[in-house]
Amino acid sequence: MATTYLVLVNNVLNELNEPELTSSTFSSSRGIQTAVKKFVLKSMHEIYSSLSEVPDLYKSTTQDTQTGQRTYALPSASSPQSGDLAYRKVDWDTFRLVPKELLTNGEFTSDISSWTNATTGAVGDGTPAYNSGGNGRCRLNDAAVSQAISTIKNKNYRVHIRVLDSSSGGSSLAIKIGNAAHATTNLSETLSVTNYGEGNVLDTTFTATLATTYITIINSDANNLDVDYIRISEDIPVKKLRYMTYDDWNTKYLERDLTNSESSFSIPDYVYPTQDKKFGLSPVPDKSNYEIQYEYWKIHTDLSAYGDTMDLDDRFKDLIITRSNYHAYKLRSDPQAAQMAYAEYEKLLQIMRSEYINTKSYMRDTRI
Repeated sequence: MATTYLVLVNNVLNELNEPELTSSTFSSSRGIQTAVKKFVLKSMHEIYSSLSEVPDLYKSTTQDTQTGQRTYALPSASSPQSGDLAYRKVDWDTFRLVPKELLTNGEFTSDISSWTNATTGAVGDGTPAYNSGGNGRCRLNDAAVSQAISTIKNKNYRVHIRVLDSSSGGSSLAIKIGNAAHATTNLSETLSVTNYGEGNVLDTTFTATLATTYITIINSDANNLDVDYIRISEDIPVKKLRYMTYDDWNTKYLERDLTNSESSFSIPDYVYPTQDKKFGLSPVPDKSNYEIQYEYWKIHTDLSAYGDTMDLDDRFKDLIITRSNYHAYKLRSDPQAAQMAYAEYEKLLQIMRSEYINTKSYMRDTRI
């Protein structure tokens, strides 16, 4: 069970031989009880500041590029990306440029929303359905689904599809890509499944002919076919971005990147921190269909209500309690007890560091 704010406070009050709080009295605490509530919050701040790369605070995010835009805001609660929170520390070694996924809900994680029932008389009267197997799948039984995506004329795109034959019936999935549902203007493939336990994968490319392209997947018989995922992106490779300091960018690439000319735009090679809580890309992106992925550690969430739980893993609750005891003993002018609590805190903090920071050592050749 996750440790609540009330439990943390009461553990410290027990050490001090003071009356405990309850859920009904927590908000109306007085005297030493209120002081302990503040000590718990202060201790959490101190612990998180000592270890900024705590896995419990880990987050990952993405940023779509815009043609000609050099800098982008680092994560905050108001970021356009769903789930983003204010960052404490950014892992600059994790920045990579990837082709942007064009399909919505191509992984079928929890449903088959964003896909249109494209069943016609030629296919039958089946109904596409959601299957919770694996990480979520789209089940087709004499049925079809389609989705429209935005593309660029004459650009090459990569398609990746995995399908499983859950009924072992030997069915085949038809994949059609064109200027309308069921159209084959750009691609017409058939994916047969012979390994019923593992499924089969289609990995191919097509060239778009219009700004809007439709993908349709069809199972024309009554056997179940489960589509595990469908992924479509521009046919460009994943690229790791190299980190450089703002001073290096200012010295080496400022003139090129600030030149108001399309000829200076290109696929980014570098990422660097700016001086206003943003990151910059160099060269300036020449397209709006790149996606920048990276990882960071968020600022922890302060506890407020009695039932709030800490971000830190539950097994480290004694670390917060011991640090709070230290502050409480200082308040009571008991230096000996405070020193003992501090020594215990340092021991527990070292254990936490050994788990979260220490990594295997190995030799790495950095030659290129």
